[in-house]
Amino acid sequence: MEHCKAYRIFNENNGIAGRIADVPTAEIGRGEVVLQTAFSSVNFKDALAATGVGGKIIRNYPLIGGIDAAGTVLSSSDARFKAGDEVICTSYDMGVAHDGGYSGLCRVPADWVVPLPKGLSLFDAMALGTAGYTAGLAVELLELNGMTPAAGKVLVNGATGGVASLAIDMLAGKGYAVTAITGKTAEHDYLRGLGAAEILDRNTMEFGTRPLEKPLWAAAFDSVGGDQLGWLTRTMQPHGVIGSFGNAGGIELKTNVLPFILRGVRLIGVDSVATPMALRKKVWGRLATDLKPRHLDAIAHTISLTDLPGYFERMIKGEIRGRAVVRIL
Repeated sequence: MEHCKAYRIFNENNGIAGRIADVPTAEIGRGEVVLQTAFSSVNFKDALAATGVGGKIIRNYPLIGGIDAAGTVLSSSDARFKAGDEVICTSYDMGVAHDGGYSGLCRVPADWVVPLPKGLSLFDAMALGTAGYTAGLAVELLELNGMTPAAGKVLVNGATGGVASLAIDMLAGKGYAVTAITGKTAEHDYLRGLGAAEILDRNTMEFGTRPLEKPLWAAAFDSVGGDQLGWLTRTMQPHGVIGSFGNAGGIELKTNVLPFILRGVRLIGVDSVATPMALRKKVWGRLATDLKPRHLDAIAHTISLTDLPGYFERMIKGEIRGRAVVRIL
C-alpha cells in the first residue's frame, strides 16, 4: 500500500481546516508498529484540533487527526507485537504531534500500543476510545480513594457527553445510584436508559454561593469545570471524592479550603494522556469485563471520514450526545 485515504489537518491561509487527502504511507507517523486502522472515534479534543477553536492544539502541520485508533497489526519491529494482532492505540501524542487514527494506516511507537482485550471487538474499543478509557480510569481512581455503592449518590455532570454517558452506564452497572446533571431536557429518557436514577435540569438549578452547601454526593464525575466544579466541591459529603476530566464550562476553579479541611473532600485529576502502561492495561481490562458498558449500541453510532467536518461543528456547539465511531475500512 503506497497511499491511503486520511483526514489531514492543515494550517494555511491563516486558518486551520481539515480535508480528506491521499497520503503516501511512507510519510505517515513514526514508530515500530504499523497497523491497518479499522475504526477511530471522535472526541472533543479532536473537534478542537481540527477546527482551531479555542487555540491551536496540533503542534505541527499538516497532521492526520484522530487521537484514537483500533486495528490489525500489519508489521512490527518490536517483539511484543506481530502481524495479525488486534490492538488499540489512544492518547499520547496521537492526533496532536503524531499522525492519528483518521487514516487507513497508522504507524506508532510500540510503547503506545495496547493489545485488544478479550471481550471487546475493534468497534467496541472505539465506541469506548479515549472517552471510555477516561471514564474507566476515573472509576478506578475514585474507587481507590474510597468510592463504593454503599457510600451514597454519585453525581455525573455534563451527562450527555461521551465520557459522562459511558460513566453513567458503567456506574449503574456496578450498582451505584447515579444522579445526572444536564441542560438538555430532551435527553432525559436517554440518560434514564443508561441507568441514571435521578436527573437534574441544569437550567433550573441554583448552585449556591456559601462556603459549604448541604452535603449531597458521595462521589462526582465532572466534565464541566468552572463554576459548576466549584459548586461540587462545596456540596460533597464528608470524605467525598471528585474526578475532574473536562473543562466545557471553563478552566477557572473558584472554591475555598473549607470543603477540604472540614469535610476531607478529595479532588482527583484524571489524565488519560500519559497514564503508565500497567495502569492503562488494567483499565482496558476492566472496560472489557466489570466496567463494560451495557448500552454501547445506544451510546455509539457510526460515521465516515467524510462526515467529520459537520460532526466537529455540531460537537463544538454542544449538539451531540454519546459517541461517534469513525469507520475507516
